[in-house]
Amino acid sequence: MNVIKSIDPGSVAEELEIEPGDILLTINGEKIVDIIDYMFLVNDEYLEIEIQKPDGEIWEFEIDKTYDENLGINFENPIIDHAKSCTNKCVFCFIDQLPKGMRPSLYFKDDDSRLSFLQGNFVTLTNLKDQDIDRIIRYRISPINVSVHTTDPELRKKMLNNRFAGNIMERLKQLIEGGITVNAQIVLCPGYNDGEALSRTLTDLMAFHPNLNSVAIVPIGLTQHREGLIEMVPFNASTSLETIRRVTEFQLHALETLGTRFAFLADEFYILAGVDFPEDEAYESYIQLEDGIGMIRKLGTEIDAAVKAKTAKKASPEPIRSLVITGVAAAPYLSQISAQIEAVWPQVKMDVLGVENHFFGPRITVSGLLTGRDILSAAQQYEALAEIHQILLPEAMFRSGEDVLLDDMTREMIENMLGKPVYKVACEGDALLTVLMNGGHHV
Repeated sequence: MNVIKSIDPGSVAEELEIEPGDILLTINGEKIVDIIDYMFLVNDEYLEIEIQKPDGEIWEFEIDKTYDENLGINFENPIIDHAKSCTNKCVFCFIDQLPKGMRPSLYFKDDDSRLSFLQGNFVTLTNLKDQDIDRIIRYRISPINVSVHTTDPELRKKMLNNRFAGNIMERLKQLIEGGITVNAQIVLCPGYNDGEALSRTLTDLMAFHPNLNSVAIVPIGLTQHREGLIEMVPFNASTSLETIRRVTEFQLHALETLGTRFAFLADEFYILAGVDFPEDEAYESYIQLEDGIGMIRKLGTEIDAAVKAKTAKKASPEPIRSLVITGVAAAPYLSQISAQIEAVWPQVKMDVLGVENHFFGPRITVSGLLTGRDILSAAQQYEALAEIHQILLPEAMFRSGEDVLLDDMTREMIENMLGKPVYKVACEGDALLTVLMNGGHHV
């Protein structure tokens, strides 16, 4: 139901005395099914809207406004409608590998194009009917992030365990011909969609460029909670190196053909293979950064630039010793960054603690999947904790816009238990240097 949660101060809705608890019924005679309806219809310069008050009375308004001017209405449910759940049984599904006892929202598998547009979630397109595709095109729901995985129809049916999953190329063609921009993702699984299957997928997707903007390739994540699930093999140094070789070869071809590398590998492949990350320019302005692609290279590049322009940064005259807590994958690279910083600003001390993931298992090495309990336990056992002035946690560890970790432990709880100030920091060179050099109260 379209229940209004709050009204922006100074907005059109406030002037009309629309209030929290009211219900938005229609705009220009059309019922509001979800947030996409609202976003599309509210753009007009002239609106007729119906509002239902808590006592059931219907108020009607005629509104003249500028095009694209927001009414200032915020809804209790961000998408208004119920989110569409995933009907696939993917062989690589991370949610199926979650242990029991976590908050219920973590077990919900969404496959909703509206959440893709609003929040960047990836969707498989398997639950869309022709009228859903038409609606996406009509309302210009763009860009959409699509979990492709493979363009081979039979292989995609097998990987998603869905007999309707084989029409991915047709669905992509409909969207792209309708003017919708697509970002694609491939969760790579050894023995399934890697090797020649990956080459075929990338070649097929090239045909949709530039509307299909780029492809992110990430390795399957395997937790220790896979009871009753199909056996899957993780990537190792050898298979990661082969994947890097194959994708690098493709990138050179795409660069020559399309003017872009088009496909980009997650950092984990380079870490597992034990090889250097590509240079900064190879990530092409980090167009797949939200998928964890190029994050370590970007941070290193930003720190390099700051070190070279050292006079532009002023450190506190008082020594500050910080403990940066991260996953075991990124820890060696952050230690290198620490040495760079200390060489220029000796009073800036940055300890790095790579935390093993006991909750999900040792194969999960990224910081974004660490729980508060693992973080707290590792910090409590850190020998030099008494000498630490502040503790820094990557922003990726927290629920978006909140101070809450995966297991509902909060930043404040960790702070109280350790007796040290704890700050969350964006994975950006300037943000990291600012808090290292002057203390977290500047974050």
